[in-house]
Amino acid sequence: MSLLARLKERFLSPEFLRFCIVGVLATAINYGGYYLCLSFTNPTIAYTLGYAISFVCNFFLSAKYTFKKKATAKKGLGFALSHLVNYGLQVGCLNLFLWIGLGARIAPIPVWCICIPVNFLLVRFVFNKI
Repeated sequence: MSLLARLKERFLSPEFLRFCIVGVLATAINYGGYYLCLSFTNPTIAYTLGYAISFVCNFFLSAKYTFKKKATAKKGLGFALSHLVNYGLQVGCLNLFLWIGLGARIAPIPVWCICIPVNFLLVRFVFNKI
């Protein structure tokens, strides 16, 4: 199977579509927390708080709905480690976009465009290989 065919199969799969649904919900929770916290703290701390709030919801929905797996402590640890990598990438991108002049209220949007596909691959590995 060619690389293009494998990518098409992977990114058009029902699993990926469920990931997108959960991702939209988690991203909305993340942005809602970020937006609310932005009024009393700096963007990095606000983003961290929003990310933390969405993390818990994201784990259980990813386990039960997206990947249809049991939410175990081992998977939780793998999920947390994958999200630690993803969080670092997101905060780094957020600060890069703020530095180049994007406004704090819209800077998360390009961050998600970059980081969500990376997150899918990391989380998929956790739920399918661990």
